[in-house]
Amino acid sequence: MSAHPPNPLLLQARGLGFAFEPGGPPLLHGLDLVLRPGLTLVQGDEGTGKSTLLRLLAGRLAPTAGVLQRHADTLYADDAQDPADDALPAQQWLALRRARHAGWQAATEQALLDGFALQEHLHKRLDMLSTGSRRKVGLVAAAASGAALTLLDTPFAALDAPSSRVLGQVLAKAAAGHERAWVVADYGVPPLLSGVALAGLIQLGDPGDGTGG
Repeated sequence: MSAHPPNPLLLQARGLGFAFEPGGPPLLHGLDLVLRPGLTLVQGDEGTGKSTLLRLLAGRLAPTAGVLQRHADTLYADDAQDPADDALPAQQWLALRRARHAGWQAATEQALLDGFALQEHLHKRLDMLSTGSRRKVGLVAAAASGAALTLLDTPFAALDAPSSRVLGQVLAKAAAGHERAWVVADYGVPPLLSGVALAGLIQLGDPGDGTGG
């Protein structure tokens, strides 16, 4: 008998494509994806559709070609950068996410609030935080959510070195997991993940080439 249960299929797509205008040039074209537990990296230069692909995976955009099926019963795709949330204190923003996720992991939340040195900032409005601190608030929620499918867009951006190391540890643990699929979009393999075994690598094409991969 296997030491671990077989990895469930959490998302699949065939021939996935997206264009911003009907009949216009596709930003993404012909992507075949299978997401299972572990860490998947979406890699590409500026303008190749990394953020757009994450929005498609989250259901915030509808594909203009192909078929996408999400089998994961829970999804985390928020960050703390939305200007609509500017007036919320960080602790309230976290409380709202905590209420939305039945599988919230309080111990993970506490460990990362400490690891990211956020405790003294929780009472502050999000628009009072630095870009890095605001990003860290979102990362706490992503890790603590317990969501089967967790999407992160350039999560290392604006982080200081100690916080980057904490995030690297979180993602290394995620890569070895057997229940949650994490998808990280970045320009390349972040140095802190260079030795981590990936569940998948999605390489997007050059801007304007219409291949998306």
